Amino acid sequence: MAEVPHVRPRRLRTTPAMRRMVAETRLHPADLILPAFVREGISGPAPINAMPGVVQHTRDTLRKAAAEAVAAGVGGIMLFGLPLVKDAVGSQGTDPDGILQKAIRDVRAEVGDDLVVMSDLCLDEYTDHGHCGVLDSQGRVDNDATLERYAEMARVQADAGVHVVGPSGMMDGQVRVIRQALDAAGHQDVSILAYTAKYASAFYGPFREAVNSSLKGDRKTYQQDPANARESLRELALDLAEGADMVMVKPALPYLDILRQVADAVDVPVAAYQISGEYATVEAAAANGWIDRDAAIMETLLGIRRAGAGMILTYWATEVAGWLRGR
Repeated sequence: MAEVPHVRPRRLRTTPAMRRMVAETRLHPADLILPAFVREGISGPAPINAMPGVVQHTRDTLRKAAAEAVAAGVGGIMLFGLPLVKDAVGSQGTDPDGILQKAIRDVRAEVGDDLVVMSDLCLDEYTDHGHCGVLDSQGRVDNDATLERYAEMARVQADAGVHVVGPSGMMDGQVRVIRQALDAAGHQDVSILAYTAKYASAFYGPFREAVNSSLKGDRKTYQQDPANARESLRELALDLAEGADMVMVKPALPYLDILRQVADAVDVPVAAYQISGEYATVEAAAANGWIDRDAAIMETLLGIRRAGAGMILTYWATEVAGWLRGR
């Protein structure tokens, strides 16, 4: 008779209750942050074809979405503004009455401090060329001129009542300039979530539709090369030295190795952004009957959490928070 094993790991997998009790990684609704788009000049929410279930909100429907997120226990909301008018320098991004600033005030009025209100601090939604900064005479993104615009954006977003700004443009020195601008304007309590490792990814495709992108060309001169890993740790050191309160890796699933390295290296909160293409991939496969949608969503989020993210930006935030609270 063959010798039978006396060590049986399967004993800890026998029932759902057993698996739940010994689970090494857990998700909580407060770990989740909902990215939300608010669009100027529409009378009702506009569906985003490449992201089934996600819409461009009106100011009223955004308030409702924020309230629903609070009710589900979601930790935060990241706001993106879509203006009617764009220009070369992204003027609407620094207008106190621009759509994003109005949205920040709306959401704060709706939920107060019950939800961490975050804002995208970048020019790409506001420029007619679609780049994350202003261009020089040769059509290149001018890093230092862009920093001046980011400082203005930080001030107006903070004046509107945002809790956290998220500079996503990947300009050199952006965290330092934004921190200085916030402090000089008396907004020392506004936090910075640095987009520390933001890669030039093919998975951003659906996001272009979501923000009505006007991009001409690509962003490879400022977003990171997918081939590089050590470079992320250099960016991380710079962001921390410049005053970042939290750091982020974006995208999430194709860069779990980067996320793990970042999480192991820091003592500040670490976020990961499960981006539009990741969302669309799961939704499309599920719509074709190729995968179990809900199980796949949870598996991706657990993988991101397991790799070291304490916070996850995901378009499923409110839905998944409801599942977690219902367990």
